[in-house]
Amino acid sequence: MTEIIRKLRVAAYAVIIEDGRLLLSRWLGPDRPMWILPGGGVDHGEDPYRAVIREVFEETGYHAEVDRLLGIQNVHGPLERNGVQVDYHRLRIMYEAHVIGGELTFEVDGSTDQAAWFPLDEVPDLDHVESVDYALELLRTSPRDGRIDSFT
Repeated sequence: MTEIIRKLRVAAYAVIIEDGRLLLSRWLGPDRPMWILPGGGVDHGEDPYRAVIREVFEETGYHAEVDRLLGIQNVHGPLERNGVQVDYHRLRIMYEAHVIGGELTFEVDGSTDQAAWFPLDEVPDLDHVESVDYALELLRTSPRDGRIDSFT
């Protein structure tokens, strides 16, 4: 019988839009690099609000301020990594934020290698993770409960 590992990952991400452009980081995923919202894993004991501010700086070089909580994306399902079956549960906390200082720089030796601003109308054509679309839909619709049930 194959052992299944259970994993919970809590992460915080920022939706930062300036002059009609969205700030994204290029994530070095297991299959290929993909564009993602700046953010990442919340460390044990860390406040997600503080985590998103830290992650934005680490990945982009910008100091950010959180404007509001947009919502939470809940993703649960099987995943296979290096022949290991994982029951993977991801909680993605999405914040709206804005830049208050710093300058665009790239993360070194991290999970991302680039950051860039993209016009919002170009985002659908980018090779990006689905959580970008989810967060933009949260921003667009502002659901009262902070979640989108039928997102595809």
